[in-house]
Amino acid sequence: MKQPYIEPATSWRGGFVPSAEIWNGRLAMIGFSAAALIEVFSGRGFLHFWGLLGG
Repeated sequence: MKQPYIEPATSWRGGFVPSAEIWNGRLAMIGFSAAALIEVFSGRGFLHFWGLLGG
């Protein structure tokens, strides 16, 4: 089986390389999940929870 990338996706490198984009996606999913959980458990939106919007 041929590997599509020269290095594994779990390595930590900067720039526009596949491993950096995979990590960017993983961290974005964690951030989105955290914002959704804050909204579910607090009953308010993310910006309201941190006091950035009035109400």
